[in-house]
Amino acid sequence: MKSVRPKKFLGQHFLKDLATARAIADTVDAAPGLPILEVGPGMGVLTQFLIPKGRRLKVVELDDESVAYLRAQFPDMEENIVEDDFLKMHLDHTFGGSPFVLTGNYPYNISSQIFFKMLDNRQLIPCCTGMIQKEVADRLAAAPGSKAFGILSVLVQLWYDVEYLFTVEPDVFNPPPKVRSAVVRLKRNAREDCGCDERLLRRVVKTAFNQRRKMLRGSLKPLLSQLDGERGSHADHTAFLAQEELTRRPEQLGVADFVDLTNRIAAETAG
Repeated sequence: MKSVRPKKFLGQHFLKDLATARAIADTVDAAPGLPILEVGPGMGVLTQFLIPKGRRLKVVELDDESVAYLRAQFPDMEENIVEDDFLKMHLDHTFGGSPFVLTGNYPYNISSQIFFKMLDNRQLIPCCTGMIQKEVADRLAAAPGSKAFGILSVLVQLWYDVEYLFTVEPDVFNPPPKVRSAVVRLKRNAREDCGCDERLLRRVVKTAFNQRRKMLRGSLKPLLSQLDGERGSHADHTAFLAQEELTRRPEQLGVADFVDLTNRIAAETAG
């Protein structure tokens, strides 16, 4: 069967180096015994190294041409090739509600969305591995104080320990992407509780980093007004905004600092 044509609108860059594919597949060994869900298998370069691991394996692929190729190349996988959009899937149905490892050579145009989907289903995904743009990998693994530290860093590191494993150069793909890639592994940490209102935390983090050049007092002032409006109240937050901590910029705060800030904002706007 002829090869699948990479489609730009799907963010497809097919890995052609087998040594790299094997190395990515081996990242799932950090979570032995768990079923595996591979996202965006394309022509199965990673799949072929996941099958011998002897675990339950499902692959989800949106591209109908790739699905036809996979069914021809891996006939024994027929019932486990899912033609669907990963971002729209109900993951609690994937393995009957059992936890699983998420992996893949992720489509570049949805890689950040994949990690937000992982966060929303973290009770099912104790381990997530795979290849993404190096820029995204840098953000996932970034420490406070660095330019790469941002929304994804805070929200992912709240629940997962992030390992930046290795960098992958463009020449091992068809077509070669314009950026370098990297392989990461994320493992659930011991945190059971967010320590604050998680929905509010996401708003605080996104508001702060969407204006990352501003001091926190400047970026958070409109959010305080929004929260007041949602509660049908209005308060003077001058004293709160004058706090020394709010003269910092968002990348200077760590995960625990954002949890604490969220709790203080909740108390400030409680009415």
